[in-house]
Amino acid sequence: MRHFVLVLLAAVCGLVALADDAVLHGPSPEVQPYQNSPRAEVYRLRIANDANGDISGSRDAGKTWELIGRVITYTTKVSEQGYTASKWAPVGAVAATAVNAIHLRTGYNAKADKGVVFSILPKEMMTASGVKLQSFLSPDSSIYTDIPGGTSIFGGHWAPILGNLVYLETPAGLQRLPDGYRPKQGDVLVIPVMEPADLPQAIVFENRFGGYITAIGWDGKETLVGQVLKPVAGVGRFTGTQYAAVGRLRANHNGVIDISTSGFGAISGFQIIPREHAMSPEMVRARTMTQWMVIGPLDARDPSWEGVAPLFRDYLRPSWASDDIERADWLNRLEDRTHIDMRLKNGPWQPLPAFTFDPDLSKPFPDWGNTALQDVTHVRITFPVPVALRMP
Repeated sequence: MRHFVLVLLAAVCGLVALADDAVLHGPSPEVQPYQNSPRAEVYRLRIANDANGDISGSRDAGKTWELIGRVITYTTKVSEQGYTASKWAPVGAVAATAVNAIHLRTGYNAKADKGVVFSILPKEMMTASGVKLQSFLSPDSSIYTDIPGGTSIFGGHWAPILGNLVYLETPAGLQRLPDGYRPKQGDVLVIPVMEPADLPQAIVFENRFGGYITAIGWDGKETLVGQVLKPVAGVGRFTGTQYAAVGRLRANHNGVIDISTSGFGAISGFQIIPREHAMSPEMVRARTMTQWMVIGPLDARDPSWEGVAPLFRDYLRPSWASDDIERADWLNRLEDRTHIDMRLKNGPWQPLPAFTFDPDLSKPFPDWGNTALQDVTHVRITFPVPVALRMP
């Protein structure tokens, strides 16, 4: 079975490579409308890169600010060895948004073929155990905060959206981060969190080989946008899921959607990745193991979706509140949420199940993890209510 999956993915990717190697990554016709949608500002973040620097949020375009945290340790460095997918993020933009990190891209390392990044991290990453539980970490090029993982800017009510542009606050006003930017002590970073006006109500993945990916609008209209090349059947020990509840978005970067299937303090999840990233050298396990869903455009000749909206730029953010689903007035709340659920054997929609692994990665992986989701026939990502549809 694993050999078949590997051959199938290689064949699909080979079709595109033979067609035109220069267009391996980009929007296919079905997702083209999402690439330049009008945006509305939901809120903005302000981070002072200095010891005890303010971390603030504004819901009125910067007229007033609310203190939401402090910088513990500032940085004046960048990492020249960013994770592979960071090279698909726009320069001067959020390259990853997660419950345990925010990564910002500032350039490109051509020799290593990686993005140049620096990071903003929650307080848990200051400890040795936190470092071990971080999926990507460059300690010297990180701003450490006093904000707990899974809250506020890290998956809470102030989380940025992947692809949001980053600005420097200057006497002349806000200026885009220049290519090659390196943070300086005292620099003030501002991130306007811009939400697309055409935010869908949900995106549904038919969890089988060749299954359809369908975007559902708030008017109920369904649009086929892609297909599942390899279904997910298992869950794994993905780092950072201990800061996200079951059925929550743990992370989104330009090559991954990471979904938690564990409660706070436990580790378990699965990932959805685009076709070409599945063929990256670092992603060999995604081609042979069951914990990854691999997706692509409807036509195998079209480019892969790395860094492409709506799934790998501009639309997803790990935003939630512990009581948001139960509250009757959630439509009127700024504390919006991104939620993931499923269907078993084509049955009704229901919450994702909870699983827990021993966090000790040196211990053998249990067999049950490889088949935990084998009966899942559909996965659904439900988006927050767009700003334009919220009740006044």
